[in-house]
Amino acid sequence: MLRLPQFEVESPDTIEGVVEALQRRPGARLIAGGTDILPNLKHFLDTPPALISLARVAALRGVVRDDAAGVLRIGASVTLAALSEHVEVRAVFPSLAHSAGSVATPLIRNMGTLGGNVNLDTRCRYVNQSEFWRASIGGGCLKSEGNVCHVVPKGRNCVAAMSSDNVPVLIGLGASIVLVGPEGRRELKLEDYYTADGIAHTLARPGEVTAELRVPLPTGPRRTKYVKWSVRKSIDYPLLSVALRFDLAEDSAHAEVTGVQVVCGVLGAKPRVVTRLTEVLGKKLSDPAVARIVSEATHAQCKPLENVPYEAAYRREMLRVYTRRAVEAIVAEG
Repeated sequence: MLRLPQFEVESPDTIEGVVEALQRRPGARLIAGGTDILPNLKHFLDTPPALISLARVAALRGVVRDDAAGVLRIGASVTLAALSEHVEVRAVFPSLAHSAGSVATPLIRNMGTLGGNVNLDTRCRYVNQSEFWRASIGGGCLKSEGNVCHVVPKGRNCVAAMSSDNVPVLIGLGASIVLVGPEGRRELKLEDYYTADGIAHTLARPGEVTAELRVPLPTGPRRTKYVKWSVRKSIDYPLLSVALRFDLAEDSAHAEVTGVQVVCGVLGAKPRVVTRLTEVLGKKLSDPAVARIVSEATHAQCKPLENVPYEAAYRREMLRVYTRRAVEAIVAEG
């Protein structure tokens, strides 16, 4: 059985109190649902002197439709279960409700939060093991106790994978993240929040807290879909994921496509936005060429690494298959 190391816990009741606690306790880490950081502590992938709990910060909870700003504001402490069941989210952003409801198990969704899922630590088959196992491969890797990447032996950066279910969907919907820290409040596009370095895979500054996610409300008809492949339909992290969004000229699966966004996850430390999809524009969504163009572009531009189970070449082929099936399912759903 893996045991937790010793640490202290503080529990402020305001965002400002959380920021102050992080400044006062260098190296402290935030904890909300704890479904990600607690396993990391047990594997000794993190050894903070203290945890700062967000459980009492009411300002981080709630889902608010802000028509004046044209966004849906989702607090960082909203649980994945609540997000997946929220009436407004299900009606306006069905792919987000689906991605939140597909994470792990009901117990984890009841505990895990959207802010935690957005800041989910990267994972790799070589680092997410016990300390004893890592020692057997020569002292761990760049992300643990070692100085070499076992996936890319000559690489200088960690290539552990970002496995969040919700991040590809949120990026595809044009979401932004609001951060509060010692220097005040700032907002940036979620697509720009992630880096290719698996150790420091976000642009969060020291002492910053994720306050909320802002998702732009749709201005016209659209169809969205989130699909993922995992060995088991629950518990497991995805081995690949694809979020799709088609903006349409009218509210019909046979309407012309006016905009398209495809975002793939579990490739490396940041999601991949598929580009060069202009050939789809002007075609009817129900045109079989749309599924072919989008799936082939996804396969061509996305190259998984050997950082999670199953061979990278097989996962790449599955990207093509799952993307094509997702487009076909959107059309079939009407």
